[in-house]
Amino acid sequence: MTLEIRPHGHVGAEILGVDLARPGAADLAQIRAAFAQYGVVFFRDQAIDEQQHIAFARTIGPIVINRFFVAHPRYPEIALVLKEPDQRDNIGGGWHTDHSYDAEPALGSVLVARELPASGGATAFGSMVAAYEGLPDDLRARVDGARAVHSARHVFGSKAGAYEAARDTSRDGRIGNAGAADVLDDVVHPVVITHPLSGKRALYVNPAFTTAIVGLEADESRALLDALYAHALNPRFQEVFHWQPGSVALWDNRSTWHYAHNDYHGHRREMHRITIEGEPLP
Repeated sequence: MTLEIRPHGHVGAEILGVDLARPGAADLAQIRAAFAQYGVVFFRDQAIDEQQHIAFARTIGPIVINRFFVAHPRYPEIALVLKEPDQRDNIGGGWHTDHSYDAEPALGSVLVARELPASGGATAFGSMVAAYEGLPDDLRARVDGARAVHSARHVFGSKAGAYEAARDTSRDGRIGNAGAADVLDDVVHPVVITHPLSGKRALYVNPAFTTAIVGLEADESRALLDALYAHALNPRFQEVFHWQPGSVALWDNRSTWHYAHNDYHGHRREMHRITIEGEPLP
């Protein structure tokens, strides 16, 4: 049976007609193909438990255990993305891509909605393939062949200061292990990558974890990064996904950014995230 694949506005696609609790080989082949083409795929009306979540993630690739998020008490493969009613800030409340601070950045993430507020809590996604393709010629000339530094220390370390949410989620225990971030070496990746699955060119910098352009003075580096971010945040490269009970998202960390909306104060939101191992970026 051929799955139904519907483009999801500017970014991603929804896949209908599959049960992620027991996907067949043909289903998985179509999911992988859509994932490579669209960068993020969404599923509705799923009823998968934690073990099925882990099993589905493993069909995409080996699992990376996150060093900084609180883990599920019974399943260490699953990181908890949680906000309680009395907490002010959420996890992921800034544009970023997961694990760009690793020498071999994560391939992707599988996020399952477990408890949702009555309204709010959507996630925005941005296509860095579309952002690269839309670069003005002068900006493209400056970044083709350039390399950038990515760091976890300023977000997860003991002196974290990248954005307020990171500090608040550290204080209340949802993010921890600052000592591991403090000693984690910064890494260097190309500013523009050739995507391992699609072969397309994509911007590979992000506001959370990219700290500098190699070889540029600090002011010039910051100006170039700010110009890239301002360009990448154009609404024509973005789309918002509204979660419902049973929703699942699989996104590619090499070709997309994402941003978790924090507009449900006083309500609980619990998501389960599994991160999938990647490879060096060309």
